[in-house]
Amino acid sequence: MRNLTTLLTAAILLSAAVFPSLANEYTKGVVKKVDAKAGKVTIIHEELTKLDMPAMTMVFRLADEAMLERMKEGAEIEFIADRVQGKLVVTDLK
Repeated sequence: MRNLTTLLTAAILLSAAVFPSLANEYTKGVVKKVDAKAGKVTIIHEELTKLDMPAMTMVFRLADEAMLERMKEGAEIEFIADRVQGKLVVTDLK
């Protein structure tokens, strides 16, 4: 029983160390189009592992309007995307 408790504790600590890093994994992409008026950006991106999406081109909303200043067509970016109220949103940008 003691070995089982030790094993479970180790598994919990390991998963706590691994999963936060997955949650903050940046994805590389290229800005294809910026729609400042709508607050949206079209990105050609690599696989979004957190969202279980293959590489593709898609439209995202921005969590912060200040990100628009850093989004220029043709710019190579690294970003984090998430679902926010059912919509795909860029939540962080390098």
